[in-house]
Amino acid sequence: QVQLVESGGGLVQPGGSLRLSCAASESIFSFYAMGWYRQAPGKQRELVASITSGDSTNYADFVKGRFTISRDNAKNTVYLQMNSLKPEDTAVYYCNAQRYRSGYRRDYWGQGTQVTVSS
Repeated sequence: QVQLVESGGGLVQPGGSLRLSCAASESIFSFYAMGWYRQAPGKQRELVASITSGDSTNYADFVKGRFTISRDNAKNTVYLQMNSLKPEDTAVYYCNAQRYRSGYRRDYWGQGTQVTVSS
């Protein structure tokens, strides 16, 4: 019943920037954490960045200093600002939301948005 809708992907040149948005169907405070994952063809899905309801952030080493995750609680939206993009950043980016109920973790996923970095 939880829905996550990503937007903001597209084609960008190396060194360029994109801002991804993830709009949730309910208050993002209802989730323990929200984050962004990505998956390139033939590769496993990997964590890019996450943010908890307490504003704790976590970044993959390969994006530190380039990407920033943030949220707008009033809009129920999480963002991923991506700067200094590299061709290896090309992937489908997925929004993720985590919720804990009765001691177990449940994950919700968006449909994904394509990011292509190429000259």
